[in-house]
Amino acid sequence: MKRFHVHVGVSDLGQSIAFYSQLFGQSPSVAKPDYAKWMLDDPRVNFAISSKAGVELGVEHLGIQAENPDELADVYSKLQASGRPVLDEGEAQCCYAQSTKNWVTDPDGVIWEAFHSHGEMTNYGDKLDIEAIKENTEKGVAPCCTPNTLQNACGT
Repeated sequence: MKRFHVHVGVSDLGQSIAFYSQLFGQSPSVAKPDYAKWMLDDPRVNFAISSKAGVELGVEHLGIQAENPDELADVYSKLQASGRPVLDEGEAQCCYAQSTKNWVTDPDGVIWEAFHSHGEMTNYGDKLDIEAIKENTEKGVAPCCTPNTLQNACGT
């Protein structure tokens, strides 16, 4: 079963962890000096926050987390059918996880990530470059054509 994903940039991680822990009635499942994540079952959501230098405050991106490669392939086919350019990042290392990822923007520029995480990492990765992702998905640029841009944009 897929899980909804929300990533929010925050100014004070400690205060935000306290607030969201109270709201969700549980401590984060992952807590790092610059990142925290709650894997909630009610509602079924992967809710993440981060406070890195230069991070945009507020909702950074939305997404759908697949539990396995087949679910990710299903979500990916739906993204392709949307008529919007899909950026297939492939293997990525960010948010303390090893994942397979795809990106798309909706008609108003809201960034959506579809991903399947299959391993943990010891570091966060580089800051997500939202503008580069928007630019590449709007142009329909494939990752094989711009590896340096994607490495910078997606933190790999």
